[in-house]
Order: sequence, then structure tokens, then C-alpha cells
Amino acid sequence: MIQILKMAFRDLGRNRRRSFFSALAVGAGLALLILMASVIEGEMGSAIESAIQLQSGHIQIRAATYDENKSSLKWQDLVADPDQIAGQIAALDQVKTATPRLYASGFLSSGTQSASARITGIDPLSAASDPYRKGVISGEYLSPDDREAILIGKPMAEKLSLSVGDRVGLSLNTADGDVQDQTFIVKGIYTTNTYGFDSATVFLPLAKAQAITRTENHASTIFVLLNDTALTDSVVSALNVSNLEIKTWRDLNALFVEYETMAESYIGIFYMIILAISASVIINTLIMSVYERTREIGILSAIGMRGNRIMMLFLAESSMLAIGGVLMGLVIGVLGTLYFNRNGFYIGNMGLSGIMITDTIYAKLTMDNLINLTIMTFVVTILSGLYPAVMASRMQPVAALRAEK
Repeated sequence: MIQILKMAFRDLGRNRRRSFFSALAVGAGLALLILMASVIEGEMGSAIESAIQLQSGHIQIRAATYDENKSSLKWQDLVADPDQIAGQIAALDQVKTATPRLYASGFLSSGTQSASARITGIDPLSAASDPYRKGVISGEYLSPDDREAILIGKPMAEKLSLSVGDRVGLSLNTADGDVQDQTFIVKGIYTTNTYGFDSATVFLPLAKAQAITRTENHASTIFVLLNDTALTDSVVSALNVSNLEIKTWRDLNALFVEYETMAESYIGIFYMIILAISASVIINTLIMSVYERTREIGILSAIGMRGNRIMMLFLAESSMLAIGGVLMGLVIGVLGTLYFNRNGFYIGNMGLSGIMITDTIYAKLTMDNLINLTIMTFVVTILSGLYPAVMASRMQPVAALRAEK
């Protein structure tokens, strides 16, 4: 076996440039696979985490008749005594925080410009509101007793040409079917780096939102965050809320779950295409080597080398190309992933309805992806040498000696 490896190494060294670029093609393929897997992992993880923190929570408790697409404010669609229910849920050890929230649809207007908005009444002091508090980039955050203050997203402020201290008109529906108009002062401008969310969501203190919509002591939902997403099912089992509906983050992000499944299918196709290109390079390299060494193969056969050893010789060459390519691919892929993990890359206003995609995507490399892709590339590269190896092993000595002079 040692002799076979020495011969394989010597044969690859005959054309070092071709061997190097063949291994580089394998390495480039592996590096691209690693980077793609890391970007997808980062995007998926970021999207679901953003959706949970900003919009859905891990769990929501709400009326069975509530329709979140309509932001219904009918009494029968709301949760009565939400503070009491939230307090009971927050007492569970697995729960990080539970807070009432009220949603209403309306319009913001400034001068001749207007924009639709989802008005969200929040408890400014709740830990669930930290992403908005930490996201304030201009002005100040809301306080629970604010009555004329509003917090708006950066895209909304840019669209309506608003800055901190400006007055903005707010028109929204109320529980009794009327439309309520009031002028508010922009107290702060926030960003969560999620354009789809920031461009449509404005915040009021919960007490003010309840007052202006005439839904005192009612909320659209109880927003629950857990200490660990994996605890979702166990917490749902422990909850005891009569006449109310329990929704988990999976239920509330069904579109994202479908998108993730579809994306994984398409990514699998891209993986196969990249591996096929890398495999074709190895096949082409070894077939060229077979034709260039036809006479040599004939001599080896004539002096007694069996076909299986000739086949092992070419498989050893493909193995060496695989090892070299994998090592280069790991270095390039890991370095590229580390760069995008630190700096990310800006995709701009790509937010889709129902999916919280941040403006900047950061790559996230997992050990499972790294090991699986490395093994996959290595195996495919070795298998790529199987056809040239079989072709060389089946050459007849006399025909091979006559093929090249």
C-alpha cells in the first residue's frame, strides 16, 4: 500500500499545476458549501429569533375568536383582566416575562403625507420591550404615564419626514367601531434593523393605547417570552387558561416554517450542483491522466500488476486530491465564514411579509454543518475517481502498449 501511495504522489507531481488547480476546485466547492450553509443557518436563526423577540413571542394567550390580521378590538376578541393573567404566567420558573399587548390598525399623517401603521400598546417597563428600548437611535424611550408621546420606526420617520419633537396625527379604530383622531409628539425613533417591522409598527404605552381605543382593562394578547425556546411545549402543558387560546411561536410563524422547508429543498439542489461541478473536475483530471499514461499502464500490466492494484493507484490519486482540496476548502470556508460572522453583509430592505429578515445577515457556522459538508465533499471526490480507475484497470496490456509510441 505504501508503494501505491508513493506512486500516486509521484504521478500527481508530474503535472503540479493541473493537480493544484484540481484540488483548488474541490476546495472552492467545499468553501462555497460551508459559506452557503453558514449564511442560511445565520439567516434562519436570525429570522426566527427576530420574529420571537419582536412580534410573536414564544407563546401568546388570546381569545379564540381573535384575528391578528384584522387587529380586532371587539370585546369578545380581547383578553379581559390581562394584568392578572400575565402575572400568573410570569410566576412560572420557565417564563422570562409575560406582558399584555394591544394591537390596533390606523394611519399616521404629517402634512400631506400619510402611512398605514400597526399601533402596538406595550408596557414600556417590561423585559419584552427591551428590543425597542435598546433600539432607540434618536430621542427618548416611552414611559408608562406618557399620554401624548409616540415611538416610531426609522423607516416610518423617513417616509413622513419626521424627527424627534415633531407632531404627527394618528387615526385609529376603536372598540365601538368609531375612528379616533389625536395628535402625538414623536418622543423617540427606534430601529430593530428589520425593515418590514420598523416601517409599519409604532408604539404607545399600553394605558394610553387602551384609553384611545376604548378597551380599558383589555388586551389583544398576553405576550410570553421563555428562558429557552426548547421549553415551549412544556410551558404550554403547564398553562391553565380557560376560554382562551394558546398559540406557540410555531403557530404564529407558520409562513416562516414553510419558507424554511422550501429553502432547505432548494439549498440541497445547490449543494448537488456544486458537488457535481467539483466531481467533474476530478473526473476530467484523472481521465486525462489515464490517457497520458496509457503506455505506462500497459507496462505495469505486462510486468504483473493486477487490475485491482491499478484501480487502487488512481483511487489513491483521487484521495490525495480530495485531502488537499478539503484542507484548502476548510481554510477558505472557515475564514470566509468568520469574516461574515463578524461583519455580516447588508441586504437592505428585503423584509417579507410574515418573515422577520434583518437588514444585515451574519453567517453562523455550526460543527454539524462543517463535519457533514467535509465528509460529503471528501466522499464525492473519491468516488469521482472511480470511473477513471476502473477504465485504467480494464486496459489490455497489448492494446495499451500500442496506443502510445
